[in-house]
Amino acid sequence: LKPDTVIEGLNDSKKLTEKKREALFDVIIENAVDCSIALVDNERIDEINILEATFEAMEQAVHTLKITPDCAIIDGNREPKHLNIPCKTVVKGDSISMSVAAASILAKVTRDRLMLEMAKIHPQYQFEKHKGYGTALHTQLIKEHGPCAIHRKTFLKKILKNEK
Repeated sequence: LKPDTVIEGLNDSKKLTEKKREALFDVIIENAVDCSIALVDNERIDEINILEATFEAMEQAVHTLKITPDCAIIDGNREPKHLNIPCKTVVKGDSISMSVAAASILAKVTRDRLMLEMAKIHPQYQFEKHKGYGTALHTQLIKEHGPCAIHRKTFLKKILKNEK
C-alpha cells in the first residue's frame, strides 16, 4: 500500500471477524499498488518446517510482484534469507503497519477460502468449521477418520503421539 493509504477497519487479521476480513479483501486488492499471494503445500512444509515455509512463501510473493518494493516489512523478529531487498522486521507488525495488516488479511482469507474448498473434497474433516487449525474438533476427526492427503505429517505427529 502507499504510505498514505487508509482503509477503514484495516487491522491485524486475528482481530477481525471472518465477515470483516472477507469484506476488506477486495478493498485491499483495489487499493494496493501491487500484491502477490504465494502458497506452500503441506508436503513442502513437512520437508523444511513451518517457519522456513513461511519465509519461502514470502520470497515467492515478493519475487512475483510486478513492482520491486524498496523494502519488505516483515511481521515478527526474523527475516527470510533470500528476499534480495532490504527488510525491516517489526514485532506485532500487523498491528502497526497498514501494509502488514493488509498482507495478513490477504493471507488469512486466501487460506480460509482454500480450506473451504478442501471441506468439499474432504467433508468428514469439517474444515469449514476449524479451517485446519489444531482445534479439539479437528483432532477428534483426524483420530476418527485418519489423516487425508492435505494433512501435514509434522502436525499429525503431535496428535497421534498422544494416542500411543
